Amino acid sequence: MGLLDSSLVGWMFGKKANTSQTVTNYKMINDLGDGFYSWNGSVYKSDIVRACVRPKARAVGKLVGKHVRDNQNGFVDSPDPNIKMLLQDPNPLMSGQMLQEKMAIQLELNNNAFALIKRSEETLLPEQIYPIPAIEVEMLEGPNGDMFLRFYFEDGSKMVVPYADVIHLRQDFNKHNLFGDSPQDALLPIMEVVSTIDQGMKKAIKNSNVIRWLIKFNQTLRPEDITKETKRFVDDFLSSDSSTIGAAAVDAKADAQQVDPKTYVPNEEQMKNITDRMYDFFNTNKHIVQSDYTEDEWNSYYESVIEPVAMQIANEYTRKIFSRRERGHGNRIVFESINLQYASMTTKLDLERMVDRGAMTPNEWRKILNLAPIEGGDEPVRRLDTAPVKGGEDNGQNGNAGNADRKNRNPRGRRRE
Repeated sequence: MGLLDSSLVGWMFGKKANTSQTVTNYKMINDLGDGFYSWNGSVYKSDIVRACVRPKARAVGKLVGKHVRDNQNGFVDSPDPNIKMLLQDPNPLMSGQMLQEKMAIQLELNNNAFALIKRSEETLLPEQIYPIPAIEVEMLEGPNGDMFLRFYFEDGSKMVVPYADVIHLRQDFNKHNLFGDSPQDALLPIMEVVSTIDQGMKKAIKNSNVIRWLIKFNQTLRPEDITKETKRFVDDFLSSDSSTIGAAAVDAKADAQQVDPKTYVPNEEQMKNITDRMYDFFNTNKHIVQSDYTEDEWNSYYESVIEPVAMQIANEYTRKIFSRRERGHGNRIVFESINLQYASMTTKLDLERMVDRGAMTPNEWRKILNLAPIEGGDEPVRRLDTAPVKGGEDNGQNGNAGNADRKNRNPRGRRRE
């Protein structure tokens, strides 16, 4: 059985759409799966690639999706419980966090990531969201200009779905109007170098066990005598149990010459250069990969790498879950991240001022500190000395009092009585 057999595909995605009568043309896009790397393996099998992708995937998985409605009637958080549960538990196989991580990994490896929205046949409301681990995608166009995608899976099965029901994330969006450019051309040379270095190191270790001494006998000996004398030389001078270890002596019957195996292994600077190239390709660095970052380093990484993906996910979820009419009434999906969880303790404690002034609720502050919420902590509090100022309209601070005072002065600056 393959990684995704036909029975599982049918259970996950339901009945496949039949568009054979409406499709007028289709176009091959690119190969999104295994098989285009010369070392006969997927790019995700590389330990360096996994190390580069993992921090981003986990950070994207920690984004919290919310349904909000913001219009002239006010702001409402999670007005539809069905949408709230869809974001938390998109399907029976995974949580919202795992769905977001899986799509982030596909996005990094392929520059494209897909998820299918399953809708109710009666109400057409979204019920489930499944990631689509396809190995090939085709774009189909119907006679009315509507767009479909045909997905091919590893077991040979295929599925056609409307593009309007597909959450499509992309990056390096350049040549094609629908798909992100494949990272193959840019990533393949680096991966070939990494693979060559790994193979070279393996051969260097194996070559450490090759012949190190060459004994030349100055007389003709039978093969069994050559083997016997060679064994005696090894036992007497090369064995760790020999009393003469560290020194070797031969008579005029033979000449002993040490063989120095020449094996090339890249030095530390060259290895670091290749690793840095891989880090640069995935927009990361050593500190992020090894979780040794400072507060400023993580904030820079979040704003440059994670935040654009969060915005794209939010926009795509909003476009595909809600209709234009629903979006016009202020319905949208947002993905929030408490970036201050990675701040230093000093920065977190300084947020007390935000709580005192009502800019944050106590529970919001406690969440940043990884503490459980408390009863009544969702109500903003404010210190008495920061309460809104009431009265004092005629004290000259509202502008009108100052103008009236200016009119009561004569040209020489003296006040008229």
